[in-house]
Amino acid sequence: MAASAAAAGAGAAEGEGAVDSKDLQQQSKALDKLTDHVEDRQLDSSRVQSAMAALASSKEADWNAMRLREKELAAVKINPADVEIIASELELDKKIAERTLREHKGDAVAAVRFLLR
Repeated sequence: MAASAAAAGAGAAEGEGAVDSKDLQQQSKALDKLTDHVEDRQLDSSRVQSAMAALASSKEADWNAMRLREKELAAVKINPADVEIIASELELDKKIAERTLREHKGDAVAAVRFLLR
């Protein structure tokens, strides 16, 4: 009896081994599909470098445009009395009043209308 129980246990172990190997094969295939998908999505280093170069040139162009705009605004003649009046009447910082006047080419009425919107 002990021999038949041992044989039955060995047969059960073989059956489990067959199930385990099928399960392992399925898991292996699923893992291969996953890793293939990830490999397909990896970026090409030359594409990354060209994208980074484009961003850098865009940032530099934006910086140059901002510097040019600041130079243009600094060249605009404004009346200091207009800055005082706008700052005090609208309860603003003098820097904001001055900047708004410069953006509106020194036109106090247009600057006030803009600030009141």
